[in-house]
Amino acid sequence: MSDLMVRPLSSADQAQWSALWSGYNAFYGRLGATALSDAINATTWSRLLDPAEPVLGFVAEKGGALVGLAHVVLHRSTIQVQDNCYLQDLFVDDAVRGAGVGRALIEAVYAFARTQGLPKVYWQTQEANATARRLYDTLAAPTGFIVYRKVLAP
Repeated sequence: MSDLMVRPLSSADQAQWSALWSGYNAFYGRLGATALSDAINATTWSRLLDPAEPVLGFVAEKGGALVGLAHVVLHRSTIQVQDNCYLQDLFVDDAVRGAGVGRALIEAVYAFARTQGLPKVYWQTQEANATARRLYDTLAAPTGFIVYRKVLAP
């Protein structure tokens, strides 16, 4: 994909980002009655563009169209001085899956983390997400940790 460019998210990307964000959320079953609220979507967009927030966005662009997104959250650690880089969201449009967009987004996140002096990038995915895991296994090592969650508020 020679004309693929990965770059930071910009305010001009809102409409195309929104379409990708909707696709990402639909992939994880957040649509219809379980869709994220407009308030959550607006807050996420605002945070991604706010330089004071530890949340950043990257997009993959091909031929002027956005075809993928990656969101990262920088956070403190109790076992090191530097922050960590959590790759919270990664999504590639169905039309270009398998063409290297996901890899390019992850590599761009790695490059960003290196420029910030961050020691690692990590993420999680569903066990059943076999297609993505085939890619992830070429780019990082599974940690062996199991994620637990307790929902405290509706």
